[in-house]
Amino acid sequence: MEQPKYKRVILKLSGEALSGDVGYGLEANVLNSVAQQVVDIVKMGVEVAIVVGGGNIWRGVAGSKRGMDRATADYMGMLATVINSLALQDAIEANGVDTRVMTAIEMREVAEPYIKRRAIRHLEKGRVVIFGAGTGNPYFSTDTTAALRAAEMGVEVILMAKKVDGVYDADPVTHPDAKKYDSLKYIDVLNYGLKVMDSTAISLCMDNDIPLIVFDMMTDGNMKRAVMGEVIGTYVGGKDND
Repeated sequence: MEQPKYKRVILKLSGEALSGDVGYGLEANVLNSVAQQVVDIVKMGVEVAIVVGGGNIWRGVAGSKRGMDRATADYMGMLATVINSLALQDAIEANGVDTRVMTAIEMREVAEPYIKRRAIRHLEKGRVVIFGAGTGNPYFSTDTTAALRAAEMGVEVILMAKKVDGVYDADPVTHPDAKKYDSLKYIDVLNYGLKVMDSTAISLCMDNDIPLIVFDMMTDGNMKRAVMGEVIGTYVGGKDND
C-alpha cells in the first residue's frame, strides 16, 4: 500500500466551516464529514492534531468592535473553540478513533490541560489531539495557535481546511475572474495581503519552515489526497511544491 507523504499533520478548521451553509452553530453533516476524513487518514498511519476556531459561536474581534473589552471578548472566543473541540471529539470517537481535547485554559472536568509531551505521546499512540482555547492568551488568533502547536509538535504540514479550493487573489464568490494560486511562498502571502493566515501566524510558519496546504474540505477525500502528496489546492512554503 502506498505510504502517505506526511506522517504528522495539524488540521486547521475555522469555526465558520463547521456551521455549513447556516453560518452559525454546528452542522451535524459537516461534523460527520470532517470526522470521517480524519479517521480515514488516521487509519493510514497519519498522526493528526486539530486546531479549530470559534467564529461560528463568537468572534472576539467582533465583540471588541462593539465596545467590549478586547481581552474579555477574546477569552469568550477561546471558550467557543472548546465547544467546537468537544463536538469534534464526539464525532471522531463515534467513528471509532480515540480522541483527546487539550486546552490552553485549564478546565479539567471536560478536557486535559495542554502539556507538550503528553500531546506528543497521544499522537504516537494513534489518538487524535484537538487543541482548544487557542494559545490561552488574548490578541492571538487560532491561526497563530495552529502555527505555534505545529512548531511544538514537529508536524510536517498544516492542512488549512476551507470552503474554497485554494488561495485566490480576490474573493472567488464575488469575483468570478479571481486567479487561483497553485503555490505561494510565505513572503508572497504577506506582501500580497492574502487571507491565508494572519501575519503573525504566517510569519511563525515562515520562521519555522512549516508548509501549508489550503484545500476544499467539502470535497470528500481531499484530506487523504493532501497527506498522500497529491497536488490539490494551494501549497504555501519557502519553495514551490515539488
